[in-house]
Amino acid sequence: MSINEDAYDVIVVGSGGGLVGAYVAASRGLRTLVVEKTDRVGGTVAYSGAGLWFPGSAPLSRAGLGDDVEEARAYLRSVVDDPAREPLQDAYLTAGVRLIDELEQNPWFRSFVHGPVPDYYAASPGASPTGHTVFPPPLEVTELGERRALVRDCLPTERFGFDEGPVLVGGRALVGRALSAFLETGNGELRLNTALESLVVEDGRVTGVEVVSDGERVRIRAGRGVLLAAGGFERDRELREKHQSPLTGEWSEGAPANTGDALRAGVAVGADTDLLDEAWLVPGLVQPDGLPFFHTGTRGGIWVNGAGERFVNETRPYDQAGHEIVRLHATTGVRHIPAHWVFDQRQLDRDGIGFPPVTPGPEQWLASGALKKADTLEELARLIDVPFEGLKQTVEEFNGYARTGVDERFRRGETPWDRMFHHIVPFPADPRQHFPAKPSPEWPNPLLLPIDAPPFYAATIVPSDIGTKGGLRIDTHARVLRPDGRPIDGLYATGNTAAAMSGRVYPGAGTPIGSSLAFGYLAVLDMAGATD
Repeated sequence: MSINEDAYDVIVVGSGGGLVGAYVAASRGLRTLVVEKTDRVGGTVAYSGAGLWFPGSAPLSRAGLGDDVEEARAYLRSVVDDPAREPLQDAYLTAGVRLIDELEQNPWFRSFVHGPVPDYYAASPGASPTGHTVFPPPLEVTELGERRALVRDCLPTERFGFDEGPVLVGGRALVGRALSAFLETGNGELRLNTALESLVVEDGRVTGVEVVSDGERVRIRAGRGVLLAAGGFERDRELREKHQSPLTGEWSEGAPANTGDALRAGVAVGADTDLLDEAWLVPGLVQPDGLPFFHTGTRGGIWVNGAGERFVNETRPYDQAGHEIVRLHATTGVRHIPAHWVFDQRQLDRDGIGFPPVTPGPEQWLASGALKKADTLEELARLIDVPFEGLKQTVEEFNGYARTGVDERFRRGETPWDRMFHHIVPFPADPRQHFPAKPSPEWPNPLLLPIDAPPFYAATIVPSDIGTKGGLRIDTHARVLRPDGRPIDGLYATGNTAAAMSGRVYPGAGTPIGSSLAFGYLAVLDMAGATD
């Protein structure tokens, strides 16, 4: 092992949301190093829409929403329902407002914008029908220049070869902006292909990291602290089987290198953990390549279990729907993993199979077996191995709801979140046309079309995730805590490396990345001695 005498003030492990924390440190004159395990920056953030759930922030005021932090606080208190996490919630709410104000002072971040995504628990006190989510503006590739090659592609590009075009949006825009702002401070350095091996501890304080960089084991010192922002353990089969069986990671949509390195390093120096049995779950629509892709906002058809029975509002917010699949599979004795999405030709003609559009039509889906097709419901039931009588009864009941426009079982189409899907929300890389679904005298609820126009189809739904949400326990300064509640001096964590401030729920769009940025910000303020 070599000793690197070129020490830094701050070391950030991971280059997704951690890049923003790195920028905040470097902009304060702290010599900051970002180490990234792979050959490009961005992690799972690069796959995301980069929503930030930041109530009270300036973009919401600019949108004329009169956003109320106290209402959002009441909402968090209600949905999380965990007094132990209330200090973290308060720290998060304060940090989000301050961070956006600070970032918008830098030309690379320009002005964030509000995106009208309703809060996910519409019936809870303080829930907003327009939401509290802000997004970074798109970024022209030409503005990044050679740095574009450093930014991880979006998931459809990695999986399906989509050409994202000349503009980066969502997570890639946020990462590209943060990378440029960080490097242009003159105080920031990036090292790719550099994997965390362990933390260096001297006299009870974390003073640096040991990494493997281009095959060489190196020790690097950090004078102010180490911020672990390396994602979760979603891609580590051993940890998933230990804490989250039957989920083992092969269906995850987290970055492939997220194997829990930072979690293990923290535990090795005495850190406490929490929520290791939790993940940011999403329903995954199995694609022709055999792997799932994030699926939300089902506008037509139904999901059925192994008994051929419908079991959930298919348009329910994705984390809730994903958790419901896992819960019912574990508790009912009826197979829910996999579940089947059953629809007909009418729905296929209106909406397609889902995004991203891997092919112009269903041919590759059918050829791969990802999509089943039958002339009758009885034949479809045989193809997906569910009882025909159960499927028939379920479809007949659902068709009755389509005629009245009222889903008496699961209330599909009644919440602000559901109604948002009267218009397809396109994936940024999706080149298809998107057509609104409007109420009509024939079909008063556009999310409830009858299933009666053969041929009939079935696709497969499995529980996927956008990362694990359990990790190292932190305090309101993002300091990593020991089991007795004392902080480990010099060690901080954020994002999915840390246990979520939102506990077992997902309050609104942008909570995971918002948490990553907010607690990374708080960590740097603590390192810089600027916690006022």
